[in-house]
Amino acid sequence: MPALPTEAEGPVTAPERVLVFAAHPDDLDFGAAGTIARWTAAGTQVSYCIMTDGDAGGFDEAHRPEIVAMRAAEQAEAARICGVSDLHFLHQRDGFLEPSYEVVGMVVELMRKIRPDIVLAMHPERAWDRIQKSHPDHLACGEAVTRAVYPAVENPFAYPELAEAGLPAYKVPYLWFFGGPAERENHFVDITEFVDTKVEAIRIHASQHPDVERMDARVRSMLRTNARRGGLEEGRSAEAFHVVGINTPATIAGF
Repeated sequence: MPALPTEAEGPVTAPERVLVFAAHPDDLDFGAAGTIARWTAAGTQVSYCIMTDGDAGGFDEAHRPEIVAMRAAEQAEAARICGVSDLHFLHQRDGFLEPSYEVVGMVVELMRKIRPDIVLAMHPERAWDRIQKSHPDHLACGEAVTRAVYPAVENPFAYPELAEAGLPAYKVPYLWFFGGPAERENHFVDITEFVDTKVEAIRIHASQHPDVERMDARVRSMLRTNARRGGLEEGRSAEAFHVVGINTPATIAGF
């Protein structure tokens, strides 16, 4: 297991730039909104990339004609609550996301534009303890990002049209995954002071919540459980991640 990031290697508390990938509007709010709010409050520039339009989501038949616009607006407002204004949408079809050459290329392009200290994405491995975390689009999101992080984004000969357009290769320092198998999680971020912000952001996705109060209680309970698993004091709340060092002082790169 690679060494976890330290303040000296690449600031965890407030990295300069973070790029977050999710399959659908609302995924990243469930997985990482508290950490994102903590970062932006400390001055981090955070960008979101939502891969699908979420067109297969929701519960109300009356919303079908406007569900794409509705979910985009929900995500924009949830982002604002967390201190994020830079949003990107890849406009893939909900339920049909694949880590294709074209999708990976779009991910590489965005990484080379933003050049983040941390890339945050959904996990590419299925979680059998709660399979709802592992929607096929979630797995495809994680796989596309992983393929982009290594080797495509740092290979000057991959996607040469990007280099020709002024987007040279870039080495991502850290890749953080959310929503994966619990046994993979090796880093816990204390978000106790940002739990209400996280829940407020999740509540904005009203088109996806048939029982808001039950959702609220469940999220808060899971955050407290995360904190206990992470060794935090009783009563604290945390989000859990699988942190992978890609290009750090602890990794061997360039071979």
